[in-house]
Amino acid sequence: MTREKSILDNITTAILMVDAGMRVEYMNPAAEMLLAQSASHATGQRLPELLPAADALLDRVRSALDENRTYTEREVALRLHQGGEVTVDCTLSPRQDSGPPSHVLIELIQVDRHLRISREENLLEQSQAMRQLVRGLAHEIKNPLGGLRGAAQLLERELDSDELKEYTRIIIGEADRLRTLVNRMLGPNNVPQKRMSNIHQVLEHVRSLVVAESHREVEVERDYDPSIPDFEFDPEMLIQAILNIMRNAARAMGGQGTILLRTRTLRQFTIGHKRHRLVLRLDVEDNGPGIPSELMETVFYPLVTGQAEGTGLGLSISQSLINLHGGLIECESVPGRTVFTLLLPLEPVE
Repeated sequence: MTREKSILDNITTAILMVDAGMRVEYMNPAAEMLLAQSASHATGQRLPELLPAADALLDRVRSALDENRTYTEREVALRLHQGGEVTVDCTLSPRQDSGPPSHVLIELIQVDRHLRISREENLLEQSQAMRQLVRGLAHEIKNPLGGLRGAAQLLERELDSDELKEYTRIIIGEADRLRTLVNRMLGPNNVPQKRMSNIHQVLEHVRSLVVAESHREVEVERDYDPSIPDFEFDPEMLIQAILNIMRNAARAMGGQGTILLRTRTLRQFTIGHKRHRLVLRLDVEDNGPGIPSELMETVFYPLVTGQAEGTGLGLSISQSLINLHGGLIECESVPGRTVFTLLLPLEPVE
């Protein structure tokens, strides 16, 4: 085993060896990093203690021992003792010297990053395709609207009755309202006016607006990383993007509840297909009822909303504003906890 151990100690795949009683006999350095546990602490522990709530994996280990066959499981979620989860592909290989298998070799390959990158690329492609679709529809709508408005104006000049002119004014007013709606659907077309700015000043400004609008019924907590440097962005665009998200959260909570603003830096982080040395992670978290599961895949589409009084444009516009900065907005939601995560490069995007 000494030569095998030397090899296993130096590979990047996480490896564990458990005996027939599910006790950990060996864990290599890669597994220590993945599971946030030292080998000295894990050795001798039973696998259910080391990996709580990993029932599917434990069942497969038992099957590998009982049936003497190799199993592979994809995208298994493991809950860690230190908090958080990792998603792994795992291979379970029974080992035996003679007789029935006495040990199982467990290989764990983390796939969170690959899944996240794939999801982000899909989100960026989805956002771009939706903008192209909306622009095409907008062109088809605005042309007849312009003709309708012009005809109503010409007709108004020919009418002597103020009562009849009231109808033409309604036509003109509704045409203008539809044009405004279409323009909002198109989202921002301006190039960001970037300058060195402080993200926490932006957050404090948005925080004061949301608290004032809710008459202090919404509590906004802060968990800021003070080491985040100033960087180049368009303050007005980011104010609008974050304000849209926080207003949505306040409405979802019925005007009462708690919103948490959290900032962190991420190193060597990939957004979509591009890797950045430093990235800002801004979480906007609320304790509202959550987003219905049927809306999660389309939450950033224009005109998609779960609120009766909403237009469904706020999140679509926010995503476009962050995209213009080379960033992305992600969302995860369960009842009682919804998090919108804004990812922004802290260095100039070429």
